[in-house]
Amino acid sequence: MDAATQTMIDNLHKNTGKSLDEWIKIVNAEKLQKHGEILKFLKENHGFTHGFANLVAHKALKSDAGSADDQDELVKKQYVGKESFWPIYEKIRTEIASLGKDVEFVPKNTYVSVKRKKQFAMLVPATKTRYEVGINLKGHPAEGILELESKSNAMCSHKVVVNHEEQITPELIDWLQRAYDAAG
Repeated sequence: MDAATQTMIDNLHKNTGKSLDEWIKIVNAEKLQKHGEILKFLKENHGFTHGFANLVAHKALKSDAGSADDQDELVKKQYVGKESFWPIYEKIRTEIASLGKDVEFVPKNTYVSVKRKKQFAMLVPATKTRYEVGINLKGHPAEGILELESKSNAMCSHKVVVNHEEQITPELIDWLQRAYDAAG
């Protein structure tokens, strides 16, 4: 488990008086099965911040990388039925890894979070026909291939749709480099 997650778990107990395991039991007793349902329940009924609610939701659903027995399997499951996007994932992952030695890839159930000191990108096989690269450049306007993310709860400020390997262009890599630099 990474240090940041352990700190959050420690602070959860300090802030609420209950351990992570106790909160997971509370969530399980409610029979909540979806991430968003758990977030809403913890925020509205227990005054949780988004960060702590997200931690408990991921741990309760075992949907974070730290709860997975095999992180490679977690990533491979994202591409079941979306196998045509696997070469895109591998190529973009290689390009991002070359940005710096401190790049960390953190698989979740439906995407891979890419972090430095904080998340700067996401690799998302969104549907069978759409692959998205989320990029965090808050305050930057949409420009070129960079679109503003329209979801109100988006974890990245922008996205680039990449459906074919030839769309992994120097412009995309430049946007990723900017996001990486800003996350330092």
